[in-house]
Amino acid sequence: MHADIVVLPGDGIGPEIVSATLPVLAAVAKRYGHSFSFAEHDIGGIAIDRHGEPLPAATLEAARKADAILLGAVGGPKWSDPNAKVRPEQGLLAIRKALGLFANLRPVRPHASALGASPIKSHLLEGVDIVVVRELTGGIYFGDKNRSDTEATDLCRYSVAEVERVVRSAGALARQRRGHLTSVDKANVLETSRLWRDVATRVMREEFPDVTVEHQLVDSMAMHLLSRPRAYDVIVTENMFGDILTDEASMLAGSLGLLASASLGAGKVGIYEPIHGSAPDIAGKGIANPYATILSAALLLRHSLGLVEEAEAVEAAVSAALDAKVFTTDLAAPGQGVDTAGAARAVIERLG
Repeated sequence: MHADIVVLPGDGIGPEIVSATLPVLAAVAKRYGHSFSFAEHDIGGIAIDRHGEPLPAATLEAARKADAILLGAVGGPKWSDPNAKVRPEQGLLAIRKALGLFANLRPVRPHASALGASPIKSHLLEGVDIVVVRELTGGIYFGDKNRSDTEATDLCRYSVAEVERVVRSAGALARQRRGHLTSVDKANVLETSRLWRDVATRVMREEFPDVTVEHQLVDSMAMHLLSRPRAYDVIVTENMFGDILTDEASMLAGSLGLLASASLGAGKVGIYEPIHGSAPDIAGKGIANPYATILSAALLLRHSLGLVEEAEAVEAAVSAALDAKVFTTDLAAPGQGVDTAGAARAVIERLG
């Protein structure tokens, strides 16, 4: 098959980890007889510098026409002034909204060989296999914002339809996996969470009666996620809660550099990116961990291109590289890590 993939390297380590991932996709295409074309466009801080806005019209137009989008990272200290009217993160929020990508899938599956990198006790991590489904285009990140000299407000708003569609996506995923869904809210305090819980309960009862459902308050979920992570299968939650919980969940895997994500909507197109940020402290040093971006490319193959065997081959190659202790500096003992390109080469070698 042929696929047109838009590449958005972005800022910080984004260009490095994306550059390391494209040869992996090229190797997949060669091995399985596919043809992938890559078109690079600007987003985030680099787009502000070059075009005066974080999401240029040309980038969005290319994304609309693409079969899939691979993204690195956005942001950095250069653009971090909290009073700035134009910020890199606005580009990421805008492209998700424009493409209707409302469900962010974040798998958390610790690799046995990397358990030592996690601050969590290894016996708690064995057998952990979680997917967090984070609502992506609603909530406080997109609500009306106001600020004066003496106060500021951010509106958190959710509609029934927004909650229904993301819970429906999570329910379908849970049905394909182990049949257990945990819906996370703050229904003891927030009206949006009370709506969330009512809608989630109804959707799961009417459409997924075969899936076991539990509700967790977000503060207790933050505790249980680290103390008994094996208890969870699919977790669905609103935008801000999901953003926070998945960064916490990265500690289960040992590093943010191991966690991929897929931002999906009603169609096939999606944005695939590591969950970590632009890591400006190590940008340009060639030591960033590319595994999360490579695993995001595997999600791209699976969800947007429908290439399940190819996706599994990439995931197996990453696992094999980790089993061989091909660790970047975030996972390795001091002075023993491989560079970004070396980790990517290890994956390609194990693709065959």
